[in-house]
Amino acid sequence: METYNYVLAGAVGLFITLILRTASRGPLAHIPGPWYTKFTSWPLKFYWLLGKKAAYVHRLHAKYGPVVRITPDEADLCDVSAKQTIYSTKETYVKTSFYDKLTGWNEGLFSTRNIDTHRHLRRLLSGPMSDNSLRTVEPLVRRRVDLTIHRMVESMQTKGFVDVFHWAFLMTSDIIGELSFGESFGNLEAGTKGQYLNDVLNIGWAGGICVAFPWLFQYRLLTAMTTVIPAVRSVLVSIRRITQYAHESLARYRRLVDEDPVNVKPTLFTKLFKAGEKEALSFEMITQSARTYLVAGSDTTANTLTYLIWSVCKDQAIRDKLVAELTTKLPETNTFSDADVRQLPYLNCVIEEALRLYTAVPSALPRAVPAQGAELAGYWFPGGVTVASQAYSLHRDPAIYPKPYKFDPERWTEGRATKLMKDASLAWGGGSRSEFSRHGVISGNNANHTARAWNSLHWYAFGQDRNSSEYDSFLSHVPQGNGIHRRGYVRQGYGDP
Repeated sequence: METYNYVLAGAVGLFITLILRTASRGPLAHIPGPWYTKFTSWPLKFYWLLGKKAAYVHRLHAKYGPVVRITPDEADLCDVSAKQTIYSTKETYVKTSFYDKLTGWNEGLFSTRNIDTHRHLRRLLSGPMSDNSLRTVEPLVRRRVDLTIHRMVESMQTKGFVDVFHWAFLMTSDIIGELSFGESFGNLEAGTKGQYLNDVLNIGWAGGICVAFPWLFQYRLLTAMTTVIPAVRSVLVSIRRITQYAHESLARYRRLVDEDPVNVKPTLFTKLFKAGEKEALSFEMITQSARTYLVAGSDTTANTLTYLIWSVCKDQAIRDKLVAELTTKLPETNTFSDADVRQLPYLNCVIEEALRLYTAVPSALPRAVPAQGAELAGYWFPGGVTVASQAYSLHRDPAIYPKPYKFDPERWTEGRATKLMKDASLAWGGGSRSEFSRHGVISGNNANHTARAWNSLHWYAFGQDRNSSEYDSFLSHVPQGNGIHRRGYVRQGYGDP
C-alpha cells in the first residue's frame, strides 16, 4: 500500500511538472496575462457563452496592459499600430477557424478564409454596395423608414411609448430582406417578427455554442441530439426553412430579371444576375450572401441605432443641438436625400460617437499570424498563433479618446478629431472589409437615415428598462432587458409615410 502511494504521488508530480513545463514553453508564455491562460481557454469560453467576452478581455487590458494573452495560443492587442498591421488590406493575417465554427455550414464573403476566393467575392459584391448603386435603391429605403416612423407614431398615440429596438429591428430586417430577396418580409406592416426573422434569431444562439464547442456539431452527434433535445431539432428546422425561403425568393427574382431586365425592381444582386459568364456568381453563393446580409446587418444595425437614440435622449444638450441642426438645415418638405444627410456635421458626429461606444461588433475578429512570425506592439508572435484587436477596448482607450466612457459627439468635430482617433476605429471592421462595410446599405444608408427619424420625432423624455444601458456581446451588442423605450410627442406635419 505504501509503495502504491509513492507511485501515485510520483505520477501526480510528474503530471504537474509536464503541465508546468508545457505552459512555460507555450507559444505565448512570454506575453502578459493571467497565469491560467497559459494552460486553458475555458475561462474565455465561459465569458463568451455569457456574452461578456469583450468586457472580460477589456478588464485584462486594464490589469496587464495593451498586449494580453487570453488563451494559450491567442492574444488581444489594444494598439493602433498592431491593429493596422493585423487588419491590413494586404491580408497577410488570414482569418482563423473561428469563422468556420461561427458560420457552420456555408462559405461566403464574411467567412471564407481563402484569400483568392475573398478577393473574387469582394470584387463582385462591392459594385452593388457602391454609392452609385445604392442611390438606385434609396427610394425603397425611404419608404421603409417612413413606414417605421409612422408605426412609431402610432405606438406613441396608442401606448404612450415607443419600443425603439423593436421597430428598428423590424425596419432593418425588412430593408435588407427587400434589397436581398426582392421583397420585404412585411414585418413593419404586421408589427411583429415574421417566421423567417424568428428562424434567424432561433439559430443565433447555436453559433455561440458552435464557436465554444465545435465538436458538439459533428454530424452524427448532432443527429443524435435532435432526437432528445427539442432546441437542437428546432435549430435544424429553422436552418432548412431559411435555406428553402432564400432559394425560392431568389429564384423568383431571377425569373423576373430574365423576363424584364430593364424594368425589374433593383436589389443588391440585380447586376450579378445580369452579369456575363465570366463575372457571374453562382446561385448558391448569391443565396449565401443574401442570408449573410440579413443575419449580419439587421440586429447589428438595430442595436447601434437603438443605443444612438438612447444616448441622445438622455442628454438634453446633445438632443437640442441635434434637433436644431435637423430643423434648420433640412427642408421642411421632408424630401431630403441621403446626400443631404451626409452634409449635416453634428448628426454625423453623433453617428461616429455611437459607432465608437456601441459599435456593431465590439468583440475581436481573430486573425492568424503569418508562418514566418511577426513583431507586434513590441512582442514577438510565432507563426500560426491567433491575434486580434477588439473594438471594445480600442474605442475606450483613454490615451486615444479622453473620457472614453462619455458619449461626446463633440470629439468628432473638425479640429478635435485626431488622425489617431480615426486610425483606432474598428466600427466598420478591418482591412479590405472596412470599405465594403462603410459603403454598405446595411450600416451606412440606414445609419444616415437616422436623420429622418429625428426630423419626424422630437423626443422630450425617455424611460428605460433596468438593464437597457447594459448589453450582452456574443459578436454584436445586444441590449439587455426588454429593449429601450421612449416617450415623446410628434412634430405637426411629420411622421406620415
